[in-house]
Amino acid sequence: MTNTQQDEQSRLTFGATSIFVDDVPSTLDFYRRAFGLETRFYDPDYEYGELETGGSPIAFGSHRLGARLLPGVYVRPETGQASFVEIGFYTTDVQAAFSKAVAAGAVALAPPKVMPWGQTVAYVRSIEGTLVGLATSMPAGHE
Repeated sequence: MTNTQQDEQSRLTFGATSIFVDDVPSTLDFYRRAFGLETRFYDPDYEYGELETGGSPIAFGSHRLGARLLPGVYVRPETGQASFVEIGFYTTDVQAAFSKAVAAGAVALAPPKVMPWGQTVAYVRSIEGTLVGLATSMPAGHE
């Protein structure tokens, strides 16, 4: 096997973003109500679920699952500590997405604002503490 063939076989592709939370079903329900994302998979025994995004999923596992997968090394964040992850969504109507998320229980962090390069962005914190960015697509010439 050549080096090129080995490189092709071992190439990584992005699979998912996984966030560990207290209550997976409630978190999946929040993302459905706030962002319109449907659950594509949920295993109650493992307390693991995935949201359908049209691409790689956003996944949620319980802290118990984290400890089960990584025995002796999983570190649960302190209660109330925010996630150090941002999930970003593109939308054509940032204000509507921001308002819908807040109505579903997200905490408003930064209302929609037009950036110098022409993109509109806003931020909320989801019920499990994850920072969620809402933005229009990058204007032509800035991709």
